[in-house]
Amino acid sequence: MVVWTDFERTTIQDIFSKIDYAVVGQAAFSRCLTVYPWTQRYFGQFGNLYNAAAIASNPKVAAHGKIIIEALEKAVKNMDNIKATYAELSTLHSEKLQVDPDNFMLLGDCLTIVVASQLGKNFTAEVHAAFQKFLAVVVSSLRRQYY
Repeated sequence: MVVWTDFERTTIQDIFSKIDYAVVGQAAFSRCLTVYPWTQRYFGQFGNLYNAAAIASNPKVAAHGKIIIEALEKAVKNMDNIKATYAELSTLHSEKLQVDPDNFMLLGDCLTIVVASQLGKNFTAEVHAAFQKFLAVVVSSLRRQYY
């Protein structure tokens, strides 16, 4: 079980209250597909993913980016039980979609960059640490069914 400080809880909730899910989701997911092109193999049904411009303007990428942030919101609302919250999602990604679990961390890194750029000077070292801890718990929860 993860122990969250009051600062960490408040910080994570504050981050998600300030970001535009559609903008941040699209930017983070687009960045992941561009910087780590091997992650595109799971999204063949998305159409044109041939270059950064095509990825950034792809409506299916934008829609899935928003879905990702909405899924993270579930973790924010259930910080004391993220593993149970993500049990079904973990099973889906491991057994049906067969997503390489390392890709979750890559997406988390891209999300961190986008959130940092959105929050600017408010993304302090302490905020960054709390956000990284949150993402580490989320990634661990998503990887749960792989082992």
